[in-house]
Amino acid sequence: MPKKNNRPKQDVKPILHIFCEGEKTEPNYINGYLDKFFPTNRRLKVIKIESTRKNTPKQLVDEAAGAQMQSPEWDAFWVVYDRESELKYSERLHAEAYNKAKKNGISVALTNVCFEVWLLLHFQKTCAPYSDYDNLKKNSALRNECQKRGISDYDKGDQSVFRVLKEDEIKAARGRAEIMNRQTMQSSESSRAQPYQWNPYTDVYKLLDAIDEIAQI
Repeated sequence: MPKKNNRPKQDVKPILHIFCEGEKTEPNYINGYLDKFFPTNRRLKVIKIESTRKNTPKQLVDEAAGAQMQSPEWDAFWVVYDRESELKYSERLHAEAYNKAKKNGISVALTNVCFEVWLLLHFQKTCAPYSDYDNLKKNSALRNECQKRGISDYDKGDQSVFRVLKEDEIKAARGRAEIMNRQTMQSSESSRAQPYQWNPYTDVYKLLDAIDEIAQI
């Protein structure tokens, strides 16, 4: 459920630019959220899911940083990507991407291990770590919960997922994400102090908060 914003209106509206690693799953969810809570043409002017073919965290941050240089300083930039398995992306590559994003004022909506952790939180609390997407799909309640809502077999890119989510489930996911993140951080070794080192973890709710804020300016 969107949060109310009390910021004063300004003549020049900032634009929220969102760069997603996935071509379907993340954009489908974000567009579903926008259609549900901000169903007007106006939001298309202030929130843009940028078209990109980049598929690594570092490439995505590089592209966002390049676009940032061509945009007004009051615009906001977000990148959305997954930690993925350690075999796919090393911790060093994630550190490079994350550090560059922070250096350039680009916000990161990171999910460890995959975006489906965030989806799972709509249905239940969880602090279970997963090694990759296949591991989560096989061993979590995500498929069963989707089946209860008429989705026979969840798969990445399914456009029907957001449509079966209830408003109170989205609100619950936000609260559960904060609890999950806190518990993960508290149980991690002190040397593992970055989000890409925490499993499970997600920042997606922070992106939704940013959308709520900028869409209501």
